[in-house]
Order: sequence, then C-alpha cells, then structure tokens
Amino acid sequence: MAADEGRFGRTGELSACWCPPGFRPTIARQQVRQYVYAFVAVAPVLGMLSCLVLPYANTVTMTLFLQQVSFEFADYFIILQVDRAAWHRAKHLQVPHNNRLLPQPAYAPEVMPVEHVWDDIREKHFDNRIFKLLDMVEDTLCDALKELIDAPERLRSMTFFPHMIVTT
Repeated sequence: MAADEGRFGRTGELSACWCPPGFRPTIARQQVRQYVYAFVAVAPVLGMLSCLVLPYANTVTMTLFLQQVSFEFADYFIILQVDRAAWHRAKHLQVPHNNRLLPQPAYAPEVMPVEHVWDDIREKHFDNRIFKLLDMVEDTLCDALKELIDAPERLRSMTFFPHMIVTT
C-alpha cells in the first residue's frame, strides 16, 4: 500500500480551460488561506482506498489515520509506502501492530501512487473553482474521494505502479 497527505483549501487553483476562439476566459481567484488535509492510503492490487479528512497534518493526525487503515485492513499485514514527512518519522508516532512504514526515496514524488489521486481530484473537482466556506471544500473533497472508492478499476489504473506488485 501507499499513503500520503494532500492539502486542499480555499485558494483558487487556475488551470487551462476551453472557450470559443476569439474569447479570453475570465476565471475568479481568491487568496483565502484555509485548508483541510486528506490522508489517503491506496491498495492498488485490491482497488481499495482508505481516507480521512482532517484539519491538520501532524503526528497526532497521522497516528489517527494509521489506526483507521489498520482497522479497515485488519485481515492484512500492511507495508505502507510513505514519503519522508516529519510526522511519518516522529518519535511519538504510534504505528499499529499490523502496519510497517516503508519510507520512499527522498525527493521522489514520482514513485508515490497517491500523487495521481491528488492530480485527479484537483483536476476534476478543484480547478477554476472558488469556495465560500471551508465546509464546501470538505464536501467537495469527500465527494471526490467517495467517487474514487466507488470506482476500483479507475483507482487501480491510476495507482498500480510496477513496484507495488507483490510476488510470493
């Protein structure tokens, strides 16, 4: 499995969009700095995703997320690929008995399957949008994650990297 955190907020993300020839699109952008964090773990072989949307990314919330993953995949021993964020290496991080964290190489987001999940969510649900309230960001994020949970083949096609293949 692989896990990562993504920050989503009220700062408008601009991206290219379609418009008729001869017109220039007008896209609103805001600079409100309010964020929530999505913690996601993917099991590409199973086409499954475990997630929590939390207000912060730190050791306490990472511990809570690991407990959630451990509960959802209680029948498995989980080797969880993580990046080298400070809260993944913290002394006080409590890793459940059926989890082992496997740090990925430093500065190598290209080997993290969850990065494709973030790209998909941002492109389909957040680009060129303004949110009046942080609750609207949370609702949109939860809807996007639910959409991926309900589409295991799509999730598998985005996250099944060659290094995730397990042989026995």
